[in-house]
Amino acid sequence: MKIHHRRRLVAALTASVLLVLPACGGTDDAAAEDPAPGAAAAASTPSPSGHDMATDGSDGADAATGGDPFMFTRQAAAHMPMTADALAGAFDTALKLPGDATSDAAGLRAALTYLLTEHVYLAGIAVDTAYVVGPDSNEFELAAGALDENTVALADAVGSIAGKDSRRTFLQAWRSHIDDFVAYAVAAKSGDESGKRQAVQNLRAYERVAGKFFADVSGGALSASSVRASLSEHVETLTAAIDAFAAGDGTGFDKLKAAAEHMPMTAEALATGIDQATNMEGSPTSQAAEVRALLNAKLTEHVYLAGIAVFTAYTEGADSDAFKAAAATLDTNSVDLSNAVASLTDKQTGDSFLQSWRSHIDDFVTYAVAVAEQDQPGRQEAQANLQAYAEAQGQTMQQLTGGALSADAVQQEFETHIASLTAAIDAMAAALL
Repeated sequence: MKIHHRRRLVAALTASVLLVLPACGGTDDAAAEDPAPGAAAAASTPSPSGHDMATDGSDGADAATGGDPFMFTRQAAAHMPMTADALAGAFDTALKLPGDATSDAAGLRAALTYLLTEHVYLAGIAVDTAYVVGPDSNEFELAAGALDENTVALADAVGSIAGKDSRRTFLQAWRSHIDDFVAYAVAAKSGDESGKRQAVQNLRAYERVAGKFFADVSGGALSASSVRASLSEHVETLTAAIDAFAAGDGTGFDKLKAAAEHMPMTAEALATGIDQATNMEGSPTSQAAEVRALLNAKLTEHVYLAGIAVFTAYTEGADSDAFKAAAATLDTNSVDLSNAVASLTDKQTGDSFLQSWRSHIDDFVTYAVAVAEQDQPGRQEAQANLQAYAEAQGQTMQQLTGGALSADAVQQEFETHIASLTAAIDAMAAALL
């Protein structure tokens, strides 16, 4: 029963990113034209825009208890690309990186990086939900709806450049390849090796179709063979993660992260081909564009992995093997971010960032434990520590960027991150505990 509730919460939380995606290329018109499975219920969820989330550890909890947990997780996820873009632009200015982080080409690469990374995480969560509560459950419908909204946003990104007909073609094919992943997951859970082989065969056929599609829409700037190779890696890494979740061997978190880490390379390849075909402003392969894409991927991943770790601790216990595995994967993301900082500055700065970043994750965990135990003083202490972290990061980033980012601006970014993620934790506790 406890695991059932945990997976039900996972399914619910995945639907909460629905309003994030249109900001990365989706439109209301597109959603109306191509309704997502389960999207009708999610569409009625009120927007988090304008919601006054408390930072004192009280009003936010009351709002989460009486409100919709989808709002809070959505806002936590939606904020990360904005933070990534702001940081990338400041490093670009301060360090005079080759290229322009704010160019159209860099923006295309960053948007594709975000959407493709999110695709992998939503697919993994949907599969996990289907395993526990069944592919015919309302919970899986929510998870599938969130995944399909991501699909619509990707189609919008493609269609904005290649046209409406190409958008429709991409959307149909991309949805079919997700169906094949679902078929693979069903076969993996039941031990149906023949079913797994058939699903992989269908996915290989999709690789060929997609290769031709992108070669055509890019006028040959993207070769069919290169697209096929990239998608083949996507199939191999995501099916490996599905196998791990099906077996319950504890490696699913790491393998899902590995599958997600392939997506920035795919995004770079697609953005490069589209740039060559359309002669967009700027370059998607410059160092400035690389930094922006990397920060988009890793900060988005941070929110997903932090959320997974918190609800795993709630349902399995902080001493469980499942939580230890989730926390270890989250820490790998922290190391990745510190390496990115070190590459732009130096090893000492990267090490200092890692120590501070880990401490703020510890404070989120402390907050989550206090919420579970209804420990109001503990919650307020954790939030005070997180506020101190936001202030310290403001000063640090202002110094690192030579004033390209003001301390106040950075502090505000982190305060928004803290408010949205603690509100999501409140909502998780209200739904689960």
